[in-house]
Amino acid sequence: MEINDLKIFQMVATLGSVSKTAAELSYVQSNVTARIKLLEKELGTPLFYRNKRGMTLNTEGKRLLEYSREIIAKFEEMQNYFHRASEPSGVLEVGMVETINALPRLLSSYCSQYPHVDISLKAGVTEHLLQKVLDLALDGAFVSGPINHPLIEQEQVFQEELVLVTKNSSFTASDITGKALLLYKKGCGYRERLETWMKVEGLIPKKVMEFGTFETIIGGVAAGIGITILPKSAVHHLVESGTVHIHRIPEPYHEVTTVFIRRKDSFVTNTMQAFLDEIRLQKTNA
Repeated sequence: MEINDLKIFQMVATLGSVSKTAAELSYVQSNVTARIKLLEKELGTPLFYRNKRGMTLNTEGKRLLEYSREIIAKFEEMQNYFHRASEPSGVLEVGMVETINALPRLLSSYCSQYPHVDISLKAGVTEHLLQKVLDLALDGAFVSGPINHPLIEQEQVFQEELVLVTKNSSFTASDITGKALLLYKKGCGYRERLETWMKVEGLIPKKVMEFGTFETIIGGVAAGIGITILPKSAVHHLVESGTVHIHRIPEPYHEVTTVFIRRKDSFVTNTMQAFLDEIRLQKTNA
């Protein structure tokens, strides 16, 4: 078994197709098929369900996928240790919740100092990004914290005030029962705080509408479709223009801490160390 066999296996598992994997890796299709069959022979078990629509991992395949992620991560960690350059470079894959208003300043400062680093940003909700970090699919992520997980190391970055956002200037708690809530999907830290507060107050919303982006949520609020919860800093320009209005949320639900998370056992490259140093510098200067 070679490390490349595990990389081919991961790609087939992700794409669900030998032909797509061959195209993605610039291999001939027969080579990909042969590698998967050899892997199955060495392990003594099929790894996929095969059908006309493609290939899907079976139970043993799912187990191997977990092992392969750890093995490849360790292999790359070894390579990085012996071959890392003193100057940060390469790709840094970072997750983020959409409404971190201070993030562009941090990224701009980092990128100007280290032009050989390419930062790939992936947006999502906290729960989804946490899983991506645990799966080593992301180097790290900015999420709503704190995060309590034995494999996660976290660095506090920002402290922000959460507010209710409405079209109308007047608002009472009872409005929640008469308006639709426009929220991010389950797993969002802002949504969790709002739902906790509502549960304590015995408030049941008329309707919950889920959206994937900040633009669609705030557009819905501005159109009078419903209300939402967001960091105050994310909507201050819309408040100043009169597009929306904001209303305070009672303690202890009115604050959210943004933390940067990464796996404790992942290798800290020079690129990641420089990024962590920049986070700490920005926090000191805030």
